Amino acid sequence: MTGSDHLDCFRPELLVIPCGSRKLDHPARAADMYIGSYHRACRRTADALRPQRLIILSARYGLLDPDDVIEPYDTPHGVAGATTAQMILRQAQERGIVRLDPVVALGGGRHTALVRSVWPHARTPLAGAGSMGGQMALLAAMREGQPGR
Repeated sequence: MTGSDHLDCFRPELLVIPCGSRKLDHPARAADMYIGSYHRACRRTADALRPQRLIILSARYGLLDPDDVIEPYDTPHGVAGATTAQMILRQAQERGIVRLDPVVALGGGRHTALVRSVWPHARTPLAGAGSMGGQMALLAAMREGQPGR
């Protein structure tokens, strides 16, 4: 799927959004922990798409339900101790969500690569959107039900 595909023709069974580097400084629900503008834009877009299930992919904890309470952390994707494809596959199996379809992954390349390691069929509408500004504009268009770019 390209960034220009229109997503309002279906309701995702699963929507995976990225964590964010800006966080609260105390334990909180995953839905509240990430306070950066990119994560919040992904969350607003996810809410507009009305998925049956929303998961946050944390660089530290892996798959998180919005109500999971977590500690703040400073672990970016791709470093020692960060979430791996094997970890999220195991978590997805434990949660019984491996076979869900359609799956949409909002986020950048590292995030969507991890999602696609479990759900190779996942739709990645931000792929090819380029810069952060381009991704934010596409997220806004998706929220408004506009075809992207």
